Amino acid sequence: MTVPLGTMRATGDLVMVKDGEMFFLGRKDSQIKRHGKRLNIELVQQVAEGLQQVESCAVTWYNQEKLILFLVSKNDLVKEYIFKELQKHLPSHAIPDELVLIDSLPFTSHGKIDVSELNKIYLNLKPECKLNGKEELWEKLQYLWKSILNLSEDPLKVSDESLFLNSGGDSLKSIRLLNEIEKLVGTSVPGLLEIILSSSILEIYNHVLQTVFPDEDLVFSKNCATKRKFSDIYQEETSGKSLHQKSVMTLNYNNELTAFTTVSRGSQILSLNSKFLTKLGLCSSAQSSDLISQTNIQNMKSLNPPALIGKSKDPSCTAKVSEEGTYGTAAKKMELHVRWRSDTGKCVDASPLVVIPAVDESSATVYIGSHSHRMMALDLYSGKVKWEQILEDRIESSACVSKCGNFIVVGCYNGLVYVLKSNSGEKYWMFSTEDAVKSSATMDPTTGLLYIGSHDQHSYALDIYKKKCVWKLQCGGTVFSSPCLSLIPHHLYVATLGGLLLAINPATGNRVWKHSCGKPLFSSPRCCLQYVCIGCVDGNLLCFTHSGEQVWQFSTSEPIFSSPCTSASEQEIFFGSHDCFIYCCNMKGHLQWKFETTSQVYATPFAFHYQEGGDEMLLAAASTDGKLWILESKSGRLQSVYELPGEVFSSPVVWESMLIIGCRNNYVYCLDLLGGYQI
Repeated sequence: MTVPLGTMRATGDLVMVKDGEMFFLGRKDSQIKRHGKRLNIELVQQVAEGLQQVESCAVTWYNQEKLILFLVSKNDLVKEYIFKELQKHLPSHAIPDELVLIDSLPFTSHGKIDVSELNKIYLNLKPECKLNGKEELWEKLQYLWKSILNLSEDPLKVSDESLFLNSGGDSLKSIRLLNEIEKLVGTSVPGLLEIILSSSILEIYNHVLQTVFPDEDLVFSKNCATKRKFSDIYQEETSGKSLHQKSVMTLNYNNELTAFTTVSRGSQILSLNSKFLTKLGLCSSAQSSDLISQTNIQNMKSLNPPALIGKSKDPSCTAKVSEEGTYGTAAKKMELHVRWRSDTGKCVDASPLVVIPAVDESSATVYIGSHSHRMMALDLYSGKVKWEQILEDRIESSACVSKCGNFIVVGCYNGLVYVLKSNSGEKYWMFSTEDAVKSSATMDPTTGLLYIGSHDQHSYALDIYKKKCVWKLQCGGTVFSSPCLSLIPHHLYVATLGGLLLAINPATGNRVWKHSCGKPLFSSPRCCLQYVCIGCVDGNLLCFTHSGEQVWQFSTSEPIFSSPCTSASEQEIFFGSHDCFIYCCNMKGHLQWKFETTSQVYATPFAFHYQEGGDEMLLAAASTDGKLWILESKSGRLQSVYELPGEVFSSPVVWESMLIIGCRNNYVYCLDLLGGYQI
């Protein structure tokens, strides 16, 4: 930076300077982004060359989608042995997709490895990889299984009953397995992702077999698959039909109203005061416009400066992309300090729900569950445990509060939806679905109904006061994400791992429209007055009108699991991607800025108004490596970064100057946001 222009030029060589000497590390053009992480493919080559049996080798990034290792061996090699050795010395994102044995490496006239010739060699091998029968399909499926799960042991055969998630798989690895299987068979396999996530390798094989070799006899009959079993006491609910049980506790809306504000992931804030609740009544004769004015305007007043309420400026004036990246220097600096942390016993992947009673804000409560089966109520300000309830299985679903404020609703891996008393954690009602519930419930403030999805491919509308299921709808795929409610028009949006986005009439459960996005939807839909947006595994953020017309799509380079978050003015959309960026788009789908983090972004960002630091609009986001990023929401400029001691899949929630988030080191954290001083 101090030499005159033209004195030096970029050569593409990466070096380390030590004691006045430069040590060659590799080439810049050898760096790739794979599985959301940076990788220098020369590292793979160096490790492979270090193996005693390898004479020479080369690595290519074939079509920017497959990492291929070409080997010249000193003796006959067993590929499984080489994979095992590589797994000992390389991180999972650096393990090659395929090994190709060749007699000698091709070189250019300049003495460099001829990458184009290597790619031709691999291309010529591809016809030989076509499946010759169901036996070869079974062998290759086992190979993909072991490769993607990075299994160090070397069994000749994977157990028929092996489950992907129990063997170390996760949602991202399941997408990799899906893509590899479809590449292997040369066609899309409908419904495969749901089978991968819930069934054994033998059932996965059988499902693929039906698509690729429909005339072959099946090794495993689908009808004989073991279904998830529930205790007999839940069998009446399991049918999903309306249940006409009387409530043990009758609630009178007019006499037992609890005015409160709830804060949940993605800047979702709902303020229900006594006047508003009384006006709504049990079945709500209030118009949707009353709801919008009461809730949204109050949200804007509490979280955003008045200047943001109104029309947006000309996008041409603001559509600047931040190229400063992760390490831009902010004009102001914020610090994050742990206020309290609470041990839940196991990983916390759920996102917090904060409920603030209007009569006594100091008694605000954080509700959150964990993989330890515990559902906990924690004092927002001190972290003191108010109560905890042990459920029958893991909790990944985030909690939702009932319209009256007296109940907390949460889904569980055992297929049950639990309704707990918010002041004690006592079980009030349990509704059973046919498979795991990782979806988080959504409450309709006009009717009090709660909507939730299940891995059994259904969405449910529950009346917790009458203890009955009002309706259930077959959604055509596993419902992993959380439903989203629009008041104008009155639509419920549900997304499936089969790639469908559905608009549903919340009163009847009838489908209004559906759109096939082509790839699985782990992201939850998010709607505003004009549009509904959702992230897709193919790396696109999709935007639709409320009538189902696709307006635009914005593309990233990796899957989007993060759910969109809108600003209070509904002029910006924030979301993260597995390409390690946090994005901000305007409502026309144009990029405003993007910010590079140090890992994949799975969680949903949270936009908030920070008065302590001089009336700023900020954005909180988390990357999976445990880092919390505080950015200026208008520019994407970095304000602060804080690293938690574990991976993070939970989404941050901010109230006043406190940020609450779950971590995979078993703790829930509350951090104080301090700052706004000049540096």
